[in-house]
Amino acid sequence: MNLGTVLCLPIVLASMGIAKQNPSEAQNQKNIEICTQNLLAIGKAVQAYHNDHGDFPEWLSELYPKYLQDANLLLCPADKGGGKAIAAFNADPKMSVSYGYQFHPEYREGTQKNRAVYGDVIPLARCRHHANQSFDCLNLSFSFKVFRSSEIWQSTPEDMYGTPEKAITALEAGLQRQTNSGRLSNHVHSALTRLYIEVGREKDADNTIDRFKSIMDPNDARNCFALAEMLEMVKRDEEALPVFEKLAGQYPDDYLVLNKLAEIHWKVGNSKLAKEYHLKVAPDSELVGKLVPDFSAIDLDGKPISLQQYRGKVVLLDFWAVWCGFCLREMPNIKKVYDIYKDKGFDVIGVSLDDDEAELMDYLKENSIPWRQIFTGQGMESPLALQYKIEGPLVPWLIDRDGTLISSDARDAALEYLVEEAINDKSENE
Repeated sequence: MNLGTVLCLPIVLASMGIAKQNPSEAQNQKNIEICTQNLLAIGKAVQAYHNDHGDFPEWLSELYPKYLQDANLLLCPADKGGGKAIAAFNADPKMSVSYGYQFHPEYREGTQKNRAVYGDVIPLARCRHHANQSFDCLNLSFSFKVFRSSEIWQSTPEDMYGTPEKAITALEAGLQRQTNSGRLSNHVHSALTRLYIEVGREKDADNTIDRFKSIMDPNDARNCFALAEMLEMVKRDEEALPVFEKLAGQYPDDYLVLNKLAEIHWKVGNSKLAKEYHLKVAPDSELVGKLVPDFSAIDLDGKPISLQQYRGKVVLLDFWAVWCGFCLREMPNIKKVYDIYKDKGFDVIGVSLDDDEAELMDYLKENSIPWRQIFTGQGMESPLALQYKIEGPLVPWLIDRDGTLISSDARDAALEYLVEEAINDKSENE
């Protein structure tokens, strides 16, 4: 397993967990309400168990039936898998449970360390089954309150504490109590750096980074990656560059590291090096510079659409799906770039790999997606997916004005840099 896989594993699991779960908005809200009540009931049962045993249960199934008489309270109504765990090590050994228990034997030691730093606001049980919401998880805290958060709660501690200012106060106190370094320290220092910047305390952000540098293990890859990201936050790109370069030496094929190097080289004006790093991790990079075959299809409005119609524009051919968590996370970035460059010769064609038109239409309407969409209802067997040999969603092909491929992985920061460069190349040559 490479560095990128380790760092992204929680997001990968979350993306898998919400697949094909997009009921109507009214049903979504009802599911959230029921799930919230389930978590509160589980919290009361855990309290009663703790009062009797002086400890938390090893698994949530130990609450049934003495402390939690209704086994259905362990199942989220939005969980289409009926309580089947995505990862085997999270599976309750006795019964089906929708909620990720954060104090089972595999997690107990790490969670105890987290409680020592963050306090009882951290998650005790988590639900990841509510798709297309403004949050990734519903959480039951150790203080038996329900709160909403991002998938990696350590990255957004303001979700737990309520405001950035309260989170800063709590994390500063947590650092005073912290006795170990490593990954826990990475999360705390990274979050503090970001929060300091958000509230205008840039000097404190710099001091936090310098403190982290003084205590981190320079040979630990996670420490180095966290340091480089913090340096990026405060725009100390020239300092971040050698850290990422060192990581690239250790992990020469790692997507996250090479993508970061591409981003920094773009920011400091080294576009040639940026492209080299970008192409190292882009799939189908051998197709770059070659003419993308045309297609003929019908869009959601019933109108003919083809690549030829877009000749003269820089166009993103975006293979995506509503059930793809990564796709939904990328969508705001695409919208941002679209809004900036739509009047300068940039456009987007969405190719939906969904199989439910109503779900797709709901998402497009709720999120105000303005560009044209192609939908056949055939999912991965759709004609365009087969024509371009697309094996899964989140495949963004950026195509130049002359129809040649610029990138087969135009996402994250790379999308804007590549679009800007393509637009400017045309302007300069006119």
